[in-house]
Amino acid sequence: MKKLVFLIFMLMGLASFAQQDALFSQYMFNQLLLNPAYAGTSDVVNFTAVGRKQWVVDGAPKTLSFSVHSPLRNNRIGLGLYCYTDILGPQQTSGVITTYSYKIPVGKKGKLSFGLQAGIMHSDIDWLKVDFQDPDPTLMAQMKKKVIPDANFGIYYYTDKFYAGIATKHLLEQEFSVQELQGESVYGTLLRHFYGMAGVAIPIGENVVLKPSTLIKYVKNAPLQVDVNASVLLYETLWVGASYRSERAVVFVTELLLGKGFRIGYSYDAFMDELQNYFKGSHEVMVGYDLPLFQNRMLTPRYF
Repeated sequence: MKKLVFLIFMLMGLASFAQQDALFSQYMFNQLLLNPAYAGTSDVVNFTAVGRKQWVVDGAPKTLSFSVHSPLRNNRIGLGLYCYTDILGPQQTSGVITTYSYKIPVGKKGKLSFGLQAGIMHSDIDWLKVDFQDPDPTLMAQMKKKVIPDANFGIYYYTDKFYAGIATKHLLEQEFSVQELQGESVYGTLLRHFYGMAGVAIPIGENVVLKPSTLIKYVKNAPLQVDVNASVLLYETLWVGASYRSERAVVFVTELLLGKGFRIGYSYDAFMDELQNYFKGSHEVMVGYDLPLFQNRMLTPRYF
């Protein structure tokens, strides 16, 4: 019976993974995580690392990610790299994604960017993290490592004070072989995800900038998710904001600009439904560095 319960848990976990990308609450500070067309949209080489602990309980999801992106001397072209690891109990999924973007001037201040990402994903189960009283070697042998290709596409329009974009991830909709049951393979499919995003920076004083933004996420067989965020930049040094997620969660976000290109951010997710009786919320930490690339270009404040 315990083996059956564990197998059901693993099938549910893999199905959940197949329908849900890693969740990030500070996406508004690094949109390369969602849209490949974001690569190279500023005049700096942008390095960002994010660590997230989803629900503060044993075995809860943990995510680590690192991204870097930059324009080339031909500022119509941007390149990037995104690496991540998702850990859910004994299961670990990792990926490496390369990014290419191309930008077209639109009007006097706008640019329209098209981006494409391609890479691989790797999924594995660490059986040493599972405490079986009566291990089943057959079950362990059937759940094997899996490496699959992955690809994403996005479009992103932006000016110095506005952005809007759409993106789709997991274009190939690859399958993971999960288990052999009665001579037939049970598969988990990595479903295609769709994202829509928009935001605007509104100066409301000499040293205050208001930035409302929104993110919409859709994937088949899952409810539509909407995030609405409002952040305030104070003295070009401190971002403070809050988000409401349609899954009945409130997110508190802050980012500190330390000078010389260094940034550090933190967010806390608080639940507003029955989950608050069991989980203590989620924590996310971000560290970033912006390296000036072309000294002969005019560097303007970046709000996105």
